[in-house]
Amino acid sequence: MNLAKQKLLAVTCALTTALVWGLMWFPFRTLHEAGFSTAATSLTVYLVSAALGVVLYREVFRREARFEFILLPLALLYGWCNFSYTWAVSEGQVMRVLLLFYLSPLWSALFSWLLLHERLSRIGWLVIAMSLGGMLVILYRPGLFSGDFFSSRADWLALSGGISFALGNVLSKRAHALPVALKSAMVWLGVAACGLASLLWRGQLGAELMLLHGEVLLIVLVLGVTLLATSIISMHGLSILPATQVMTLMLMELLFAAISAYLLAGERMQLQEWIGGALIASASLLSGHIVQKKPATAAELVVITEH
Repeated sequence: MNLAKQKLLAVTCALTTALVWGLMWFPFRTLHEAGFSTAATSLTVYLVSAALGVVLYREVFRREARFEFILLPLALLYGWCNFSYTWAVSEGQVMRVLLLFYLSPLWSALFSWLLLHERLSRIGWLVIAMSLGGMLVILYRPGLFSGDFFSSRADWLALSGGISFALGNVLSKRAHALPVALKSAMVWLGVAACGLASLLWRGQLGAELMLLHGEVLLIVLVLGVTLLATSIISMHGLSILPATQVMTLMLMELLFAAISAYLLAGERMQLQEWIGGALIASASLLSGHIVQKKPATAAELVVITEH
């Protein structure tokens, strides 16, 4: 395959990933409204992805699988990241959730500075300022600083998910030698573990799993296969592109989500949210240059493409 076709394939992979995650809120919310909770969705969907992934990459696991302690915090962080995102879009406004989640470049810059002792560039400090400004614009309302800063549980979930994603990306730099398939499997198992813990805490494991039949079962299976396929195409395709181009293409997720939320749920963004979203999206575009070193490649930047 010549270079032009490789780049076209990589662009298609990035856009497909953005499209899938821009639409993923709809089946999550559909299951939630059908009485199948976020915890049950996370447990079943990601177990399907993990099982299929292990079967598909069984030779990789047989040759290269090994345990390293770093896998445990990665599973926890990425697990909560995906679980909180699923929970947030199931009950919150889609674009508000996504924009708060997209504050992850802010947290990545801070974690790189604090944990990896990387010096932030001027662009890095600009990313922090733009991200904070965007968050304040989106969340601002009269009396904001005299009461609760976040108006809903979905806001807290989206924020914590972005923080977990950013910290996971920083820590994953220490696990760069581990196979991608192994790290992906740990992510999926981490999400499933969050769902299982929630169900056990509420004593609803048996009752929820009793709903796993008919349309609910079909959606769960389709989602599990879709997540696995999306992981595969993104990991194989995005490694070809520069990191800045990857970030630009992945921001199409916001556009796909905005259009689908308007058409399928009647959700409209206010001017305040458009302005805040523009600041956050611009900060994301600059996030590949937050530290004073050679810019990361796409493979280094997009270690785990699941939310």
